[in-house]
Amino acid sequence: MNWPSASIRRYALSDGSIDPMPLNFPIVLTWLRIAMIPLLVALFYVPHDWLPTTTRDTIAALAFIFAALTDWFDGWLARRWNQTSSFGAFLDPVADKLMVCAALLVLLDLNRVDAVIALIIIGREITISALREWMAKIGASGSVAVHWLGKFKTAAQMIAIPCLLYWQELYGVSSVWVGQVLIIVAAVLTIWSMCYYLQRAAPQIRDRAGRSE
Repeated sequence: MNWPSASIRRYALSDGSIDPMPLNFPIVLTWLRIAMIPLLVALFYVPHDWLPTTTRDTIAALAFIFAALTDWFDGWLARRWNQTSSFGAFLDPVADKLMVCAALLVLLDLNRVDAVIALIIIGREITISALREWMAKIGASGSVAVHWLGKFKTAAQMIAIPCLLYWQELYGVSSVWVGQVLIIVAAVLTIWSMCYYLQRAAPQIRDRAGRSE
């Protein structure tokens, strides 16, 4: 298949219009990231005599790293090949949040991450996703565009999670220590960035609340 000129699937909407859903290599990578989530979780249900704990943890960490790399790669390819679309813009962050939340729940079950930290990160993802959807509906999505705080938060958690999944030493460095420090940093940046986005959205929230009174 010639990916740069990939086909477009079209679906009829209830009003008779056509909704284009692109199927190209960047979006296939995004779907692959979503498909990897149940496989990652399933690793931790395999009996220990079938798959030793250290091997399981190594595979899980590598799978998460691969998924995180596809997150960067599919966006880069979409821009390079001019294949950006509204569907891709919707699906990509959904895949990211599902991947992070699934990994955190696995780590929570393994007692490798504190419940409060998991709740902060997952709760923030839900809150900001809902906020961005609402801001987009009122035409003010620019107010909650991605900020450097969010980027640093994402970087911290994307390094912390595979370290906590790996849970071993690597070249004499404890991935446990690195992961635990970075997940705390990610939690702090999570709260900080959430407050920043809510502050940016506050004028619109007050304005809409005033109109409804």
